[in-house]
Amino acid sequence: MKNRIITISREFGSGGRTIGKKVAEKLNIPCYDSELIEKIALESGFSEEYVKEIEENSRGRFLSLFSNRAYAPNNEDIIWKIQCKVILDFAEKGPCVIVGRCADYVLREKADCLKVFIHADKKFRAERIVNGYGETDVSVEQRIKEKEKRRAAYHRFYTDKKWGDARNYDVALDSGVIGLDKCVEIIKSLF
Repeated sequence: MKNRIITISREFGSGGRTIGKKVAEKLNIPCYDSELIEKIALESGFSEEYVKEIEENSRGRFLSLFSNRAYAPNNEDIIWKIQCKVILDFAEKGPCVIVGRCADYVLREKADCLKVFIHADKKFRAERIVNGYGETDVSVEQRIKEKEKRRAAYHRFYTDKKWGDARNYDVALDSGVIGLDKCVEIIKSLF
C-alpha cells in the first residue's frame, strides 16, 4: 500500500497553510511547507528567498507560451524539476501534508493522495491578510488579485490545469464559511 499524502492548495489568505499544519499536528505526521523551499534551495544552489518567490512572481513565463520562438529552459524550469523531485522524495518517506507548490499535480498518479483546495470569499481573506501580514502600500484587494493571478499562471504553465478548478481536487472547502478548525477536522476524518 502506498503512503497516505495530503496536498493543500489554497487561495491567498484562506488559511490553507494554517489548516495544513494543524492537520499534520493532529495526525502526528510531518507538514512540508517551508521545508520544501529549504530543500529546493539546497539542491538547486539558489537562495531560499529566490525559490520562494518563483511561484509567486513568474509573470513572464506565462507570456512565453504565446511566443513562436524556441523555448530554452531557465531558472524557473530548473527549480520546477528539483521541486518535483523533492515533493516525490518527501511523499515516499511516509504519510505527510504538503502545502502548495503544485504538489497536487506532482502527486496526481499517486493512488493514496488526498488533494484538498481551501478557498474563502474575499472579505474573509482580506481580514486574515491584514491581521496576519499587516498593512502595506498596496490595497489588500490588489494583493489578493496579483497573488492569485501569479499562482494561476504558474499552475497553468507547469500543469496545464486551471488552478482552483474543483475537478482537480478531491475536496474543496470554504474556510470562511465552515471555519479553519472544522476544515482541519474534515480533512483529518478523510485521512
